[in-house]
Amino acid sequence: MIAHLDGTVTAVAPEGAVIDVGGVGLLVQCSPSTLAALRPGERARVCTSLVVREDALTLYGFGGEDERNTFELLQTATGIGPRLALAMLATFSPDGLRRAVAAEDLTALTRVPGIGRKGAQRIVLELAGRLGAPGEAPAVGPDGTANGQAGGIATASLTWRDQVRAGLVNLGWQARDADQAITAIEPAVVAGNGAASSDEVDVAVALRAALRMLGRR
Repeated sequence: MIAHLDGTVTAVAPEGAVIDVGGVGLLVQCSPSTLAALRPGERARVCTSLVVREDALTLYGFGGEDERNTFELLQTATGIGPRLALAMLATFSPDGLRRAVAAEDLTALTRVPGIGRKGAQRIVLELAGRLGAPGEAPAVGPDGTANGQAGGIATASLTWRDQVRAGLVNLGWQARDADQAITAIEPAVVAGNGAASSDEVDVAVALRAALRMLGRR
């Protein structure tokens, strides 16, 4: 198993990022928050999960071990493949997902594109007790530090709009639709976040709001 990649980011696109490790460019499908933090020309270290199929070997990348481990556990539930697991982590943080499953909050789980009420019930039935309690597995950066601290994937240089836009595009939405959704949700997420300015917004909250907005179309 390839546990992590440490190298120079050579390209970032909606379908993933290319990281050069020892002269070999490896394509990695990333969670939206991770993808938004990768900058071409900069060094990055991401935790990875290798998904093996008959016709392909696909690497998925994450900013921390908790997110990577949650991604792998989600796929043990019936009907959850890597793309849907990635969509769930675009909608919820690992702890947010633990809370939704523990509370049997089907309404929250059905906010994930591709998950209906029956699918949400199945996730609760199969994963309750297996994801752990909220706060039980804190997010750890790819270098062993907490996300956002020294050594992790830096996100400070990107605005919350950039990160949300990259996340939506990575999930298959058109850039134009993503921009429209961000414009529509901005007043609410700024006010709801209690932010002093539009630059101080929780990216996870904004991404979930944008997904809800796009899901109503």
